[in-house]
Amino acid sequence: MFIALCCMLLTDRHASAQSKTDTNSLTGVIDFHCHTGPDATPRALSGLELARQAKQAGMRGIVLKNHYISTAAVAQLAMQEVGGIEVFGGIVLNRAVGGINAEAVRRMVQFDGHRGKVVWLPTGDAENVIGHAPGHAPFVPVVVDGKPVPEMAEVFQIIAKNNLVFETGHSSPIESLILLAAAKQAGVKNMLVTHAMLLGATIDQMKQMVALGAIIECCFQPGGLPGAKPNGPTSISAFAQAIKTIGAEHFLIDSDLGQKGNPLPQDGMRTFITELKAAGLSEQEIGWIARKNPARLLGLDR
Repeated sequence: MFIALCCMLLTDRHASAQSKTDTNSLTGVIDFHCHTGPDATPRALSGLELARQAKQAGMRGIVLKNHYISTAAVAQLAMQEVGGIEVFGGIVLNRAVGGINAEAVRRMVQFDGHRGKVVWLPTGDAENVIGHAPGHAPFVPVVVDGKPVPEMAEVFQIIAKNNLVFETGHSSPIESLILLAAAKQAGVKNMLVTHAMLLGATIDQMKQMVALGAIIECCFQPGGLPGAKPNGPTSISAFAQAIKTIGAEHFLIDSDLGQKGNPLPQDGMRTFITELKAAGLSEQEIGWIARKNPARLLGLDR
């Protein structure tokens, strides 16, 4: 019932926004965080279906994310079967792929089409998430005694050599700062702080992150969905304020959608853009966070 109501509200908000303006086009937009099937978790659509829909909406590209396996193969299949849109994949270094496993990253890079572009640190298996729970399950540490775990050194080398995108996963803001500094020292050029504000990053910490060369991610889901706290740390207003304070050139927005029962990624992106504009962001700032910065990270504008 709640999910159905959320979707109805999203549709109403989308229709209302479109009636007022037609400037919220998805042309050239890149969604850097999409969840699609097949997956171990229920998803609303397949990677091929999303590629077709995103292309029809005029989007420039999408990045497919799976918490358990590499999405490089699905991305290449979408490129072959759909075409006319950039589709990338990546790998999340959760326990399912062996944790901080350089060999898994190396093999992803070698997949046909070379669409494996993003390396996320642990998400559901992050110590920052699991290690705080009583009687916690096994987790994948990324920082020990204030330093990246030794296994990170080889992962950073592969990322740097192949010009991949390094994402901090569900690491804490303090862990992320340590990891970003080490990645930069290792020659990594493309860095994205996953869920920065959702994971508690302050304005000061985000300023430190961008000083290291990182881009800050703002996800529509869960903060932008109907029913979310209007003044929470991942509300539209909080995102807009952070972007205004630090500068749009240091942020990107994406949907983090594709879950069964949630709005589709392209609908979430359209609503995200509409509501960020209503919160005071200009067309130029939207261009930075929805088009230019994701394109730069993916090497599309070199």
